[in-house]
Amino acid sequence: VQLQASGGGLVQPGGSLRLSCAASSGRRFRINVMGWYRQAPGKQRELVASIRTDESTNYADSVKGRFTLSRDNAKNTGYLQMNGLKPEDTAVYYCNADVLEYTPTLRRREYWGQGTLVTVSS
Repeated sequence: VQLQASGGGLVQPGGSLRLSCAASSGRRFRINVMGWYRQAPGKQRELVASIRTDESTNYADSVKGRFTLSRDNAKNTGYLQMNGLKPEDTAVYYCNADVLEYTPTLRRREYWGQGTLVTVSS
């Protein structure tokens, strides 16, 4: 499974961005949990938000009320809407997926997308 992340960029404080993470594969699969992590310079990677198959979500306290994670199961794509961005949101954002693959054998694996840089600065 390949995860393609997009949507990062430079935005002023208070602005908005939407990140997308599209999963693709030549084999049949299902995404159980999709998440976004971020890593700021000199800091450890941290979970920003995650969403399960039933669309229940979990958010880091630092982004609650500002970020919204959604998913389109038909497109195997997740969307992280980020509003009210702050300079402390500046980081490389990575999408992550816990995937159930049906072929060649039934197995569960975790995948990471490439990072996309979000810079919040005036």
